[in-house]
Amino acid sequence: VCAGVCGCCWALRPRYKRLVDNIFPEDPEDGLVKANMEKLTFFALSAPEKLDRIAAYLSERLTRELNRHRYGYVCIALEAMEQLLLACHCQSINLLVESFLSTLRLLLEADRPHLHILATNSFVKFANIEEDTPSYHRSYDFFVSRFSEMCHSDHEDPDMKIKSVILLLHSSFLCCCCVFRHLDRHSLWEGRGFAVRCFQIIMFSIQSQHSHLVIQQLLGHLDANSRSPASVRAGIVEVLSEAAAIEVTGSVGPTVLEVFNTLLRQLRQSVDYQLTGYYDNAGKHKTTSVHEKTLQDAVIRTIGSFANTLPVYQRSEVMLFIMGRIPVPGIYPALGSPNAGFEGSRMIQVMLLKSLLQVSERYESSNLLTALPSSFLEPLLSFTLMEDPEIRLLVLSILTSLIDRHQNAARIPTEDRCSRQDNLFIRKHAQRLYRHIYLACKEENNGSNHYKALFSLMAVLSVELLNEEVLVDLIRLTLALQELGTSNQESLSFYNRCSLHAVCAAFFHLLSQLGPPPPLHQHVAQVIESRWKEAPHLLPENLWCDQPRLPKGDLKVDKASLFVQSKICEALTGSSYSAQCERINTPYTPQLMDEDRLSRKISIADTISLQIAIDHESSSEAQKPQTEQITFETLKNTIDDRGLVEEEDRRRRMQVVERFQTAPFEEIAALCGSRTSLLQSKLDQVFDLIVRPPPSPSGQTSRRSTPIYEMKFPDLCVY
Repeated sequence: VCAGVCGCCWALRPRYKRLVDNIFPEDPEDGLVKANMEKLTFFALSAPEKLDRIAAYLSERLTRELNRHRYGYVCIALEAMEQLLLACHCQSINLLVESFLSTLRLLLEADRPHLHILATNSFVKFANIEEDTPSYHRSYDFFVSRFSEMCHSDHEDPDMKIKSVILLLHSSFLCCCCVFRHLDRHSLWEGRGFAVRCFQIIMFSIQSQHSHLVIQQLLGHLDANSRSPASVRAGIVEVLSEAAAIEVTGSVGPTVLEVFNTLLRQLRQSVDYQLTGYYDNAGKHKTTSVHEKTLQDAVIRTIGSFANTLPVYQRSEVMLFIMGRIPVPGIYPALGSPNAGFEGSRMIQVMLLKSLLQVSERYESSNLLTALPSSFLEPLLSFTLMEDPEIRLLVLSILTSLIDRHQNAARIPTEDRCSRQDNLFIRKHAQRLYRHIYLACKEENNGSNHYKALFSLMAVLSVELLNEEVLVDLIRLTLALQELGTSNQESLSFYNRCSLHAVCAAFFHLLSQLGPPPPLHQHVAQVIESRWKEAPHLLPENLWCDQPRLPKGDLKVDKASLFVQSKICEALTGSSYSAQCERINTPYTPQLMDEDRLSRKISIADTISLQIAIDHESSSEAQKPQTEQITFETLKNTIDDRGLVEEEDRRRRMQVVERFQTAPFEEIAALCGSRTSLLQSKLDQVFDLIVRPPPSPSGQTSRRSTPIYEMKFPDLCVY
C-alpha cells in the first residue's frame, strides 16, 4: 500500500528518485538538465552509500524508455550514468559498475545500430577510467563476443565496423579472442615473432589493472591447445613469458597458484608425449623429443618470468607449491603419469627442480628462516641423497641461490655479520646442512660440476652466516672431507678423491681471507705451495678443467700437502676463535637424521629396525645368567676368537638387513608385534618389583591384594 501511495504522490518518493527524475527534460531534444544533474552528482558524492540505488533506478528508467522506443531519453539516462562514473571516487565506483554494464549489454542486444554505437562509445569512456586496484570479479565475456561480431559484421554502414575496431585500438584486452582465432586459423603461433609482437602491443596498450585478463585468457587458450603440436604450445608459452615480463608486479590475478599449476600441468603432459612419441591419446599425431624439450624449456623460463612479478611472500608460496608437486618414488607416485614409470618420474623431478631454480635465483629475503622454512628445506635436502647426479646438482644450486642473498658467490669475501634470525636458522638446520654436504661428497658418480657446487654452497654458508661457530663447524667438515679423500675405505674413484682435496684447498684458501689470524693464513699458504710443487692435481685450477692431468697409480698425498688439524687449532689459539678450539679437535661425524627416505641406500626406518633387531637378538642371548667366571684364559680366548666373532656379527647384520628388505609386510609387522609384547612383559616385571612389599620382620613376605599405586591413603598421610 505504501509503495502505491508513493507512486501516486510524487512528493513522497525517495529523494534520490526525485533527483533522478529531475534530470530528464520535457522535450528530449533539450538534452540533460545540467543544473539538476549537478544536484544529483553532489548528492551522490555526499551519500555514496546511495550510489547503487541511484544506478539501479537510472537503469530502470533507461529500460523503460527503451521499451517505449523513446531513444532520446535513453541517451540522457546513459549520459547521466557516464557523468556519475567519472565523478565518483575509485572506492565507490564498483557500486555503479554492475548497473552500468548491464545497461550497456541491454543496448548491445538491441537491433538498432545507433544504439550499438552509443554503447560502444560509452564503454570506451568507462575503459579509460583509472582504478587503484584490479577488479577480478568482473566478467567481460559478453562484450568480447559482441565486439568481435561487430568487427566482422557485414552491416551496410562501414562506419559501424570502423567504430567497433576503434573501440578494440581503446580496450585492446577485449580483442584477445579475435587474435586467438586469427593466430590459430593461420598457424601463426609457430615462430615466436608475430604472435609475441601482437601481444606486446596489447599489453602495452591496456591499463595495468586489466593485464591479468590477458594472462588468464592466454592460460585458457594454452589448456585448450594441450593436444596441439609442440611448436604451437611452445609459441603460446613464449607469448605468456613475454606478457609476464611486461605485466605490472603483482597483477597476475587472484589465483596466483593456478597460473603455476597450469604451467606444471603442461610439463607433465609434455613428458607423457615425449615418452609415448604422440601428442594425442589416439596415437595418430607424432611428436619428437626435440620439440617437446623446446616446449619444456619455454615453460621453465615462463615460470621464472611469472615468479619475478610476485612479491616475496608469494614467491615463497610458489616454491612450496612446486616442491609439493615433485614426484617422490614410493611416497608420491601418483603425481606423475601412471604410464610414465621411473624415467618419467625422473624427468619430471629434473624439470620441476629446474623450475624451482628459476624461482630461487631472483628470490630475495631478509632472513634464512623465511627463505628456507622446515617444510621446504627438509624435502629439498632429501633430494641430495638421490642417485641421479643431475638432481643432486640442481638441489645444490637451489640451496646456494637461496642462501646467497648478497650475490657473494661472485664476489667473496664480505664482512657482514649474520642477524638474529640467521643465528636461529644456524641452531636449527646447520647440522643437517653439513651432513648432506658430507654425504653428497661421497657419491661415486659426482663430476666436476658437483664439487664446484658443493664448494660454492660451503663458501656461501661461510660468508652469509659469518660467525665463529659456523666457521669452526665448516673447518671440522672440511677436515673430514680431507680424511675421506685420503682414506681407502670408501669406493671413490681417483678423480673423486682428488676433487675432495681440491674442495678442501679452495675452502681453506677462502677461509684464510675471511678474518682468522695470520698463522692460519700462513699454514694454508704453505700447504697450497707444497701442492703446486708436488701434487698440482690436488688443486681446483688443475683438476676442474677440460683436460685434467692425473698421475698414474694409487693416490698418494705427502703430509706437507695436507691441512693439519693441530696446526689449525694452534693458529686459532689466542684469537676470537679460542673458545671454539676444543671443538676443532673433535672429528666431524654426520649426525643421523630422518631425511634418508629417498636414498637408494638403506633408509632410516630400515636402519632403526635393523638396530632394534640386533638389540633384540643380542638381548635374547643376554637373558641367560652369566655364571662363568672371567679369567685370564677367558680373555685370551676372546681375543683369539675376535675375528670369528666379528665375522659372525657381520653375517647376522646382513641377514637382518635382507629380512627387512625382502620380507613381506605382514612378517615384519608380526616381528614388531612380538617386540612390543616382549617390552610389555619386561614392564610388567619391573612394575611387579616396584609394588612388591618389603620382607616382614618374621622373614615371611605378605602379598598385597591391591597394588600400592592403587591404594587410597587418608588425607593426613598425603603431603
